[in-house]
Amino acid sequence: MTSTLVLWDIDRTLLDSGGVGGEVFRDAFAKVTGRTIDRMADAAGRTEPVIFRETLALYDLDDPGDLFPRFVQAQAEGYRDRVQEMRRRGRTLPGAREALESLAGLDGVVQTVLTGNPRSSAETKLEAFQLAGRLDLESGAYGTDDPVRSNLVAIAQRRAGRRHGRRFGRATTIVIGDTTRDVEAALTGGARIIAVASGRATAQELRDAGAPIVLTSLEDTATLTRGIIAS
Repeated sequence: MTSTLVLWDIDRTLLDSGGVGGEVFRDAFAKVTGRTIDRMADAAGRTEPVIFRETLALYDLDDPGDLFPRFVQAQAEGYRDRVQEMRRRGRTLPGAREALESLAGLDGVVQTVLTGNPRSSAETKLEAFQLAGRLDLESGAYGTDDPVRSNLVAIAQRRAGRRHGRRFGRATTIVIGDTTRDVEAALTGGARIIAVASGRATAQELRDAGAPIVLTSLEDTATLTRGIIAS
């Protein structure tokens, strides 16, 4: 099999933080802006810089230039402080652990993440649910790398290529995610897509967005594996 790069989305694809993520965002936002908020910008399939910027706009707040880096640090601290709570309230999504293990057994497959999260927050979430072990996080692409999600595909391809001495292109890169924005990012960024209807988007919405393979859940390991091997 040709070497294949698998780029996993995290939230609502591999795990659900049980609402802790929203609380951490609001606390970190208040810490760096001094403004308590009761709503935030839509987060589904978005990168953290975009969510932060649009939430600032909701409250007519300006960023003098240092707010987002300070927010990223405060958010990371918030997740670390809430690991036990996240484990209690959140969960690994059905089939996620088994899917990671199954793909790890395929020759030539490199698994990492493509996520809107900053790396520090992403790692804490994955480690909280013991999902990091099968992922090469050094090869991943994170929201702090580029606010445009589709640009993260090429970033991950370059990082994984350097680390593993391989060249990854559209035919050999697969994004696995649960939102229509994941589908768009893959197709415009230079990758294939396997969508999972484990978030808010329905299977039909994911198909309409352009996903040729849509899983009901990651428990459908056979279809997932066939999609990977087809590359």
